[in-house]
Amino acid sequence: MAAMTKSFLLVGLAALALMSVPAAAQPSPEAVADAALKKAPVFDGHNDVPWALRGRVDNVINNFDFQDTTDTAAPDATPPRIAMHTDLTRLRKGRVGAQFWSVYVPSNANEPQAVQQTIEQIDVMKRLVARYPNDLALASTSAELEKAMKAGKIAGMLGMEGGHSIGSSLAVLRQMYDLGARYMTLTHAKNLSWADAATDAPAHDGLTDFGRQVVREMNRIGMIVDLSHVSEATMRDALETAKAPVMFSHSGVRAVNPHPRNVPDSVLPAVKANGGIVMVVLLPGFLDADVRAQGLARTAEQARLKALYPGDPAAEQAALKSWDAANPVPATTIAKVADHIDHLKKTVGVDHIGLGGDYDGMDSAPTGMEDVAGYPALFAELARRGYTASDLEKIASGNMLRVLKAVEAYAASQKGQPPIETPVAK
Repeated sequence: MAAMTKSFLLVGLAALALMSVPAAAQPSPEAVADAALKKAPVFDGHNDVPWALRGRVDNVINNFDFQDTTDTAAPDATPPRIAMHTDLTRLRKGRVGAQFWSVYVPSNANEPQAVQQTIEQIDVMKRLVARYPNDLALASTSAELEKAMKAGKIAGMLGMEGGHSIGSSLAVLRQMYDLGARYMTLTHAKNLSWADAATDAPAHDGLTDFGRQVVREMNRIGMIVDLSHVSEATMRDALETAKAPVMFSHSGVRAVNPHPRNVPDSVLPAVKANGGIVMVVLLPGFLDADVRAQGLARTAEQARLKALYPGDPAAEQAALKSWDAANPVPATTIAKVADHIDHLKKTVGVDHIGLGGDYDGMDSAPTGMEDVAGYPALFAELARRGYTASDLEKIASGNMLRVLKAVEAYAASQKGQPPIETPVAK
């Protein structure tokens, strides 16, 4: 009995000691975030550096300084351009350890041209990586990616943004995989002949039969199916068809901002059942309902002014400039990003959350996350909201690595299956 009493006394004293630790001795949110990011650097789902290189320097990069791109603003260009969001210095500061580089080209009805442009984007990113071998690495597997991260490099993989990049051909899809593409966003802004986009009038009510074949072949070869940009019906069809986890490489949730580009709550349970991941975007119009409302009001005003001043573009532009001055775009904060993450945690759990910034593919970003250096501030905000170190590590890169490995494992299980064949166009 005496021994038991002594044991209870020791336990009580230990608990009292923990309770008496002053608040100042507890790790700060910044310290919690820092420790998590040291253990699990950010694996970001979407960055448009290849597109920035195409638009700014026509993919001529032998003398391009990717160590520091803060001087790349072009305010006198038409339209004016802000400085790039991404460079090696700021990637390091932002604790980015791995990056999906988006080999994006615009939605294009001329699909052969889109195929060529996509290959050019793959080429320019490979050449950029090759110029910085001490800092960058391009991986084709999760094992290669983790090895590069452990060596202190910023590991990269390529992602195609829009199914127009395969020219409606499973043969081209397979060859894009061989060139290094490890995910494909099924659509971009416009519908394809085989899939509906989120921001176009429905044409197919989701995926066609060929669209489902695209998903199956992506699963077979080990390319991740990305459902950002697609319609809700396409999301459902793809999730019904997929045998491996899907991703949303850069999307928010409609419960926080009802933008058609965001993921509705009605789809989230299927994402969880699939083992997939929603990588939260940083584009203010997708994050913040007030920013979206301002954008819609500006579009309506622009249409009104065009009707008011037919044949007088100078008057139209002057009036729009006055409207812009009187109706500034609301600021979006880091808290709004965390609100989207909170909703995902509540609905599908922390195992299905990642980050897909969309840097260098957008004109603005949340205050405090103006470029790729801002990720630690977001993780500090999440720690402030009670996210554990384990939660933060999963959101940073653990969840995306899990999805990547599961997609690879499914493809390995299909090694004996022949390619899906479709007749070539005559």
